[in-house]
Amino acid sequence: MRGMANLGNLMKQAKKLQEELEKTQAEIATMRVEASSGGGMVKAVVNGRGELIDLKMEKEIVDPADVEMLVDLVIAAVQEAQRTAQARAEEKLGPLTQGMNLPGIPGL
Repeated sequence: MRGMANLGNLMKQAKKLQEELEKTQAEIATMRVEASSGGGMVKAVVNGRGELIDLKMEKEIVDPADVEMLVDLVIAAVQEAQRTAQARAEEKLGPLTQGMNLPGIPGL
């Protein structure tokens, strides 16, 4: 019967881990990460999943004669915010997953 007790404990641990993962994923989803480029002229905000949720630009950066520079600045700000969001998500999930390859979890 000892095997059944061990199985019961294992199931409890698995349930607790699942609850902690769900809680952490919910925290990550509500996380907001901001990054800027062009000396702060372009600011991008992403959520913990890396989805762009806000983008701000100073009027002075909008030059119809140089749209390419504006595009580059937007891309740079968005990518930096996404990298930071992914790193923060991995930091939060790292202790819970410890090397597990779990599908559906960004960056892991």
